[in-house]
This record gives sequence, structure tokens and C-alpha cells, in this order.
Amino acid sequence: MNEFDKFKQSVLDALQPYSPRGMLLYFLPIALVPATFIALGKGHVLDVLVNAAGFALYMLAAWCLRRGLQAEYVYSRSRIAGRPPKPLKKIAAAIAALATGMIAWLGAGHSLPVALLFAGGAFLGMYFSYGFDPRDEKKIIAAYGYSGDEIRQALENSSRIIRNIERANERIRNTELNKRLEHICEVADTILADIAADPRDFRRARKFLNVYLDGVLQVTQGYAKTHQQTHSGELEQNFRNVLDTIETVFQEQRQKLLEEDVFDLDVKIEVLTTQLKREGIL
Repeated sequence: MNEFDKFKQSVLDALQPYSPRGMLLYFLPIALVPATFIALGKGHVLDVLVNAAGFALYMLAAWCLRRGLQAEYVYSRSRIAGRPPKPLKKIAAAIAALATGMIAWLGAGHSLPVALLFAGGAFLGMYFSYGFDPRDEKKIIAAYGYSGDEIRQALENSSRIIRNIERANERIRNTELNKRLEHICEVADTILADIAADPRDFRRARKFLNVYLDGVLQVTQGYAKTHQQTHSGELEQNFRNVLDTIETVFQEQRQKLLEEDVFDLDVKIEVLTTQLKREGIL
């Protein structure tokens, strides 16, 4: 990895879901707002339309850029995420270039060739500031009768479940439980990464992916909803007991994958389900 790649990765690592990266584009066209009202006061209809359209285009470009950056972050951090389905960063650059060229030509009165130069400069500026969307597909090989696409789809579905668990965790107001659920999600992500790195693990872990993760999601969402309606110490302790079981099974699944042993979760899933029902969480 060269220095530029290291720098780019460090920037991506710093990009969190609420990162301000890419927000600047929302603020750059603010000057068009008073310009629109000034043109309106003077009765310059064309200037009003150009400034208003330019503002709307910049807002759209900023929206596309932010979502493109978020998709790139997910792609860069995951071994299983497919490339973003739409080149949102490139679309954002094209929209920003269109808005810049239009304002330079119709708003500022520059000639068309000069306006095209402004548009090209805006496009290059977007590229050098944010780059373009990743287009390389992350390959997963076939294993034990499952195609690479089938394995990828299963892993992506499981990853979405983990993200939903994280969102449910945000609604729980208990630091201890929050940290434990965060750790559970980290272990689950590690298991997905292990399977992506060695798809032969998929056969042994498919029950974990298909049944267990979904059970954890139901448990977490149920507790997140219930604990907001009632502050019950017994309910909290029951949920804490369930987390003990979940953490144990997740660690065992992870260890079994490392040891490359056949591991069937049927019994443990039945035991956990019974426990959840008995304690009134499912």
C-alpha cells in the first residue's frame, strides 16, 4: 500500500455515520439564496430561475455525495459488502459541474467555453476532494455446493441484521447493556468476516446466520421497546441473563470456526429459545 492509499484509508477510517465529511457542499451555495431574492426584487426572472436551480442542484449533489461517502465507508470496512450499486459520488460531481457551468454561463454571463471550463474545474475539484466510487467487486468463492453469490447474499443479509441490532441498542438506555450488545455485534461481524475469508465455514455456520442472529435481533428489539414502557428490574435482569447466553454461544461459534470443527447450533438455539420464552422476552 503506497502513501496515498494509506492516507485515503486513514480518512475512511475517520468517517463515521455522522461524520461532517462532505457537508461543506451543503453550505457553499448559500450565497445563491440572497442572490435569488435580489434578482427577484429587480425583476430579473432569468437570474431568479438560474440561482434557484443552481441552489437546488448543489443540494442534490451534496445529498448524493453524502450517501456515496457512506456507501464507500461500508464497502471499505467490510469484506462482504458489494460495490455500491450506484456511482453516487460520480453523480454528485456531475451535478455540481452542471450547476457551476449553468451559473457561470446564464448567471454570471460568461461565454459558453469559459462556463465549460468552470464546470470542468468543479468536476475535477469534486474528484480530488472526494474521489470516485469503488467499482471493484469483492469476490467470494463457491464452497460445498453454495455459489459465491449465494454466500455473499447470506452474509449481506446477516450484516443487515447486525446493523438492526445496533440500531435497537441505541434505544436502550443502559451503558452496561449497550457495551455488551456492542461486543456481541463485533463478534458477529468477525464471524461474517471469517466466513468471507474462508467460505468453507459457511456450511457449518449457516444455522448461526439463518436462525441465531435473527433471534438475537428479536430479543434486542423486544427489550428496547418494552423497557421504555416499564422500568422493571426483573426484566432487565432477564435480559442480562439472555446476553450471557448469547455471548457464550457467539464466542463458541467463533472458536469452532477457528478450530475448523463441525459445529451444530440446533441444541443451543432450542435452549436459548426456551429460556427467552420462559423469561417473557420472546
